[in-house]
Amino acid sequence: MDHAVTSGTFSLDGETHQVDNNIWVLGDDTECVVIDAPHSVEDILAVVGERTVKAIVLTHAHDDHCRQAPALREAVNGGSGAPILLHPEDRPLWELTHGGAEDPDATLWDVDLADGQVLEVAGAQVRVIHTPGHAPGAVCLYVPDLGVLFTGDTLFNGGPGATGRSFSDRPTLEASIRASLFGLPEETVVHTGHGDDTTIGAEAAALGR
Repeated sequence: MDHAVTSGTFSLDGETHQVDNNIWVLGDDTECVVIDAPHSVEDILAVVGERTVKAIVLTHAHDDHCRQAPALREAVNGGSGAPILLHPEDRPLWELTHGGAEDPDATLWDVDLADGQVLEVAGAQVRVIHTPGHAPGAVCLYVPDLGVLFTGDTLFNGGPGATGRSFSDRPTLEASIRASLFGLPEETVVHTGHGDDTTIGAEAAALGR
């Protein structure tokens, strides 16, 4: 897996903030999936390199995670594209950035994600875990063979992701984390959407199972 950091803005509920987002690319020397599409297509392509992108997998549809997804879709694989995958319960957030049914310029993602779905890349299986709370369609991506979990903004080094904005709910988020993530092995490395890595064990000890 490969990693970089890119910077830009996050906007919701009439507020805009500067944020640094992690870019995560999972795969081998030949093929990969891109996890989220933050801020800069060029920064993401620099991590991808010459590899075939099998999919652009979005952990959720806040604009700092999905804004560049359509442009990235058109840019990868020599212009032949790759599908965007998103949980359908995040449609309201996606539409804030990319337009809704009445917008003639609206664009959609390609494939719905579902809890328990298994994606495959470079011989590894990636299990989709629906973890609503930070966003209604938020998902985490667990790769058991590597002992890693990509959490987007569901779980950070230091605790659960932010709530208090539209489409978020703190009790739902904490329940998702306890029910769906804290049963994973404690040594599982958590790769987050922003900031440093952590482990399931460290966050379970801090939040309480």
